[in-house]
Amino acid sequence: CLELIFPAHSYDVHPFIKKRLQRYGPLFRTNIAGRNVVVSADQEFNNFIFQQEDKSVVRWYLDSFGKLLKQSGEVTSNGLSLHKHMRNTVLTSFGIESINRNLLSLFEELVRRTLHSWSTQDHIDAEYATIAMFGEFGGDLLCSYDAETSKELIDKYVNATSAVMSFPFNIPGTTYHKSLKNKEKVMEMLREAVNARLASPRDDKNDLISKMIKDINIVDFVRPEYIAQRLFALLFTMFQTLPLLLVFGLKFISENPAVVGELIAEHDEIIAKRKNSDSSVTWEEYKSMTFTLQVVNETLRLGNTVPGFMRKVVKDIKIRGYTIPAGWGIMACQSALHLDPNIYKDPLKFDPSRWKDATPEFISKNLKPFGGGIKQCAGADFSRATLCIFLHVFVTKYRWSIVKGGDIVQNPIMHLKKGFIISVSERSD
Repeated sequence: CLELIFPAHSYDVHPFIKKRLQRYGPLFRTNIAGRNVVVSADQEFNNFIFQQEDKSVVRWYLDSFGKLLKQSGEVTSNGLSLHKHMRNTVLTSFGIESINRNLLSLFEELVRRTLHSWSTQDHIDAEYATIAMFGEFGGDLLCSYDAETSKELIDKYVNATSAVMSFPFNIPGTTYHKSLKNKEKVMEMLREAVNARLASPRDDKNDLISKMIKDINIVDFVRPEYIAQRLFALLFTMFQTLPLLLVFGLKFISENPAVVGELIAEHDEIIAKRKNSDSSVTWEEYKSMTFTLQVVNETLRLGNTVPGFMRKVVKDIKIRGYTIPAGWGIMACQSALHLDPNIYKDPLKFDPSRWKDATPEFISKNLKPFGGGIKQCAGADFSRATLCIFLHVFVTKYRWSIVKGGDIVQNPIMHLKKGFIISVSERSD
């Protein structure tokens, strides 16, 4: 339905979905881009769907998104093994052990350099600047790229993914056609990186390419092209999702001075307890950032970058007297859960304190920014940690003000219409 890609200027549930939820209830059928899709805000059903991964449903994307990322929801004989392989690989590089061992300090070092650079400029567009920061980090961790090569990759990648929710008209002159051309340029860079590493096996770097190459003679489906395609998909999180979440967080706290004050108090206290005030954040300090994690949770709740998670039915599903046929799509609409007034009082208000007394059970049940089931995003802990580390350096070392921008728009991916322009200066108090 074209209405889903019409811009909505709010972070409320997209009007296309909200209007139908009010009319038909938490489960309704619609047509999106020529596909029969069941949209579900029924959390009991959504939890069931997440438990049916690779049984009755498989991960699925709309044609434009799927073709750009070369993702398929089709069942294959090794589909589950492929997912397990990628999940294990990602957890090895970005899981809790790696966060504790070296990622906290590596990311903090990058944040310090980045924010110093921001403070030397009259103003910066935080949306693009955060993409550049995560791009440099991701380029290094995934491919051992230097900052200059990472920037080249970022520019090409942003152009390649500019049409992820457009209609897949591969006709010269269309945005989608241009995106496919730019995707091929990114793929050429990634293939060159993989082939160069294969040609120099002794050049063993501690990046994701090296970890995946080691599996070529062990796992039957791991081949150079597979590695390049997986890297392209992982870069979407590093170059798109994480930067957007961070800039949303900056927008939300900038509009709530009381939240900024409480963040400053929490992080100043952490520094006051150190023997050396300039030392890096320790794992124990990260875990003590109670209010900061509440801010992160609230950012994840409101920052629904997509309206829902897509799945494709591969085996008929019977639900409350109805049958969802094989071949249909399902959108598990987590944005409706996150903005449900029966769960969250004043749901459109940015209020980190709502998480103060939340139990782990409540959070697990009612906050699902990373999906659920066996295919929940393996980078969830990494996402939370990077947001906390950025805020730690930002509020202890700098002050900032909004210059312009920050207007939310959904079509249906949520982003900032005209960027988020801020002025950053070193803290003087």
